[in-house]
This record gives sequence, C-alpha cells and structure tokens, in this order.
Amino acid sequence: MSEREFIVLPNMEQRPYSSAVRAGDFIFFSGTVGVVDPQGEPVEGIEAQTRRCLQNLKRTLEAAGASFPDVVKVQVFLSRAEDWDKMNEVYKEYFPKDRPARTTLIHQPVKPKTLIEMECIAYKPGPKP
Repeated sequence: MSEREFIVLPNMEQRPYSSAVRAGDFIFFSGTVGVVDPQGEPVEGIEAQTRRCLQNLKRTLEAAGASFPDVVKVQVFLSRAEDWDKMNEVYKEYFPKDRPARTTLIHQPVKPKTLIEMECIAYKPGPKP
C-alpha cells in the first residue's frame, strides 16, 4: 500500500472525512460544495454556487500542491437537471482547454440548499528519490 498524506486546510471546519488525500502521485478530493461564501453568507443560484464550489476546490488543490491543469477526473453532482447548461458555462471558465474526464449525475443533496457538489482526482507526480 502506498503512503498516504491527508491534506488539511487552514481554518476549515472539522469534518468526518478528509478534504483531500494524496496516494502516490494521485490526489483524491472529496465532495466540494459552494453553498456559503468565505464570510458564511448563503450563495444563491447555480452560477454562483458553481463558481464558489470551484473556488473552494482551487483552494484545496493549492493546499495539496496542485492546480486545475493537474485534474484528470471530475464528478459533478447537480440537484436539478435544468442547471446543466449554466453550470457548464462557469465550469469552462476554470477548465478552458484540455478538460478532464467528467461524469455528471443528478442527485438529492444532503443539505437542502446545495445545488452542486464536485469531487475530483488530480495527478501530480512528486519528486523522485
């Protein structure tokens, strides 16, 4: 089994799961949402929640020493199928070219006001011994 590094973000609320785990050259990112802004205020609408979700993901990627070009797989969970087009417009701002593989599912979120959740896998080789 490869060594694992658990990525901890500063000022992140304690969760019953890890935000990110590095295993070898891969980094696995758990569900990221965009329901509140950095001040704890609610974020309304699919465009705003998608943007906030991706900004949260960016922060977690950076804490793991990675960035959007390192992402190889994304899984998007939408609570409403009709948000597909608007979500894609914002998504393309963060992945303008060489987009990662992606699966999008419609699901019932745990928190009622959540319109979108994302998880991803990044490939970021570390220094070789």
